[in-house]
Amino acid sequence: MQIHRQITGKLEHWRNKPGRKPLILQGARQVGKTYLLKQFGSTYFSDCAYFNFEKQPDLKQFFESTKDPHRLIENLSIIHGRKIKQGETLIVFDEIQECNDALNSLKYFFEDAPEYLVAGAGSLLGVALSKGGSFPVGKVDLMHVYPLTFSEFLSASDPALMLYISSLDGIGNIPDIFFNPLRDKLKAYFICGGMPEAVSALLGERDLARTEAVLEGILNAYQLDFSKHIDTRDIPRVQYLWSSMPSQLARENKKFLYAAIKEGARAREYENALLWLIQAGMAHRVFACHKPGLPMSAYDDLSSFKLYASDVGLLRRLSFLDPSVFAEGSRIFTEFKGALTENYILNTLLQQFDSPPRYWKSGNEAEVDFLVQYKNQVIPVEVKSDEHVRSRSLTMYRKLWEPSISIRYSLRNLKYDNGVLNIPLFMADQTSALLDKLLFFEDPGILEVI
Repeated sequence: MQIHRQITGKLEHWRNKPGRKPLILQGARQVGKTYLLKQFGSTYFSDCAYFNFEKQPDLKQFFESTKDPHRLIENLSIIHGRKIKQGETLIVFDEIQECNDALNSLKYFFEDAPEYLVAGAGSLLGVALSKGGSFPVGKVDLMHVYPLTFSEFLSASDPALMLYISSLDGIGNIPDIFFNPLRDKLKAYFICGGMPEAVSALLGERDLARTEAVLEGILNAYQLDFSKHIDTRDIPRVQYLWSSMPSQLARENKKFLYAAIKEGARAREYENALLWLIQAGMAHRVFACHKPGLPMSAYDDLSSFKLYASDVGLLRRLSFLDPSVFAEGSRIFTEFKGALTENYILNTLLQQFDSPPRYWKSGNEAEVDFLVQYKNQVIPVEVKSDEHVRSRSLTMYRKLWEPSISIRYSLRNLKYDNGVLNIPLFMADQTSALLDKLLFFEDPGILEVI
C-alpha cells in the first residue's frame, strides 16, 4: 500500500530551492528512506537513476578512480542504461555509507556540477562513522527520516478522520462520534508503530501475525547490526542495554540506571554502547533539566537522563506485550506504567520542535515528563495515559516557574483551561499547530533591521 509521508513536502522544497546542495536522508534502518527517494524520483522527475552500494559493491570502483562528477555521470549513465539528464533525473545513492568515496563525491557535485540532482540515503550510524574524513561538511543538505507519525498512519487508515482532525480551527470539545474511533486508531498504531512495513502489514494485509513477524524481523536486523559496526567487546553491552529499555521505562522514576542493565554495571563501561544506540537512531536520550532557562541545553544535567526507543511498535514488541491487549479497553496506554504512551509522546515531540525535549526534576520531590522549547518559551509537558489527570509535579512546577502555558496529554477531550492545554493523545502530532492557535507572537522585524 502507498503511504503519504509528510517529509515529501520538504523534498519538493529541496528540489526547487536556490543554492540546492546534494541531499542526504538520514535515519534508522527500516524507516523508509529508500522508498521515499524512489517514490519522489518517479513522481517529481522524468527519470530516477538508482544505485545501491550494498547490493552493487562494484560501483565503488567508479568513485575510487575519479572525483570528477561529469566522468562519474558518464559511467553511471552506462550502468543506468540511459542518459542521466541535468535537472530531469534524480540520482539516488542508496546505502551511501558503504562507500566513503561516494559520500565524499557529493562535495564535488555541489561545487562542480550543481545542475545534477543527487540524493543519498544512509543509516544514521554508517554516515556518522564514515571513515577518512569523507563526510562533506557544509556541502550537503541533511534531512532526518523518522518512523511514521500517527497522523501519517491515520491518513492511510482512515482519511476521513484525518481530514476531520486537520480541519479543526479552534480548541474545543471533540464529539464522541469522532473521539472514540480516533482513540481506537491510536490503539492500532501502538500495535504496529511507525515502521512502514509493519504499518503495511497491519493496514494493507490486515494480518496481525505478519505485523508481529515484521517487527521481530526488524529487531533481529538491529541485533545483527550490533556485530557489524561495534568492537567485539562492546557487542554484549549493547545487547544488554537495548534489552533493558522496557524495564528502565517501567520504573516509576524512569531515570536511566546502569545498575538496572546488569548487576555491577558502570557508566564508563557502557558509554560506547549507549552512544552507538543513539547514533544508530535506535534510541533517544532525554536529559534532565533543573531550571527551565534558555537555551535549555545550558541547563542540562548530563548525569541524569531517560532513554526511549525510536518507535512505539518496536518497544511494544521488545517488551513482549501481546497485541491482544488492544481489545482490553485502554490498557495498552497504561501498560507498564504508561511507558508506551510516554515513548509515543517523545517520538512526536522530536519531530515538531527544533530543540530536543528535556525533563524537569526537583530533587526527589517532583518530576515533569518533558520540557519543550517553543519560540522563546519553555513549556512543561505532562503525559497521562488515561483520564486521571491530577499531577502534583506539574502543579509544583507551575507555582515555581509560572509558565504562560502548560501541556497535558491524556485520554480526556481537547480543552484549554486556566493555562493548561489538554491534548487528547491522538492529537499529539498537532501540538505545535495548537500552540500557534493559542499563542500570538508579534513580528520582531528582524529582516527590516538587517
